Amino acid sequence: MIETLLRAILEQVDQPKKDLEHNLRALLNEAVSKMDLVSKDELTRQQIALNNANIRLEQLQQQLAQLEIQLQK
Repeated sequence: MIETLLRAILEQVDQPKKDLEHNLRALLNEAVSKMDLVSKDELTRQQIALNNANIRLEQLQQQLAQLEIQLQK
């Protein structure tokens, strides 16, 4: 009987804790969704794209320099 009473009390104490946790998660999710954030994966993709663009830019600059040299000859 004591165990049953103890379980009932623990369930009653545990429910407000679960409700509070649920409400806090909802509030945090809402706050984060309003922020201008990007995921780590998206940041990595953008860094790779930028690195590729820089490599291509260097290649084009080298081609342009070679063409300028050919024009001067």
